[in-house]
Amino acid sequence: MNGKLLKVHTKDALDNYFDNLNGQKPGDLYSLVLGQVEEPLFKVVMNYTNGNQSRASQILGINRGTLRKKLKTYSITS
Repeated sequence: MNGKLLKVHTKDALDNYFDNLNGQKPGDLYSLVLGQVEEPLFKVVMNYTNGNQSRASQILGINRGTLRKKLKTYSITS
């Protein structure tokens, strides 16, 4: 997959977010975006690796301890 495509979709989603605030003030956007992106990212990668945490951590470029912490945060079972 092309990383540029992901960047375009992210920009479109953020533009849509700001367009639909309806007068509300945006807040904690960084945490909101990370939470919305991280959970499906970990779910998809864990599914792709059939629950293999070593392989998933290599694909994600993070250590297994960090992966386990994120899986626990999002209640993802491997």
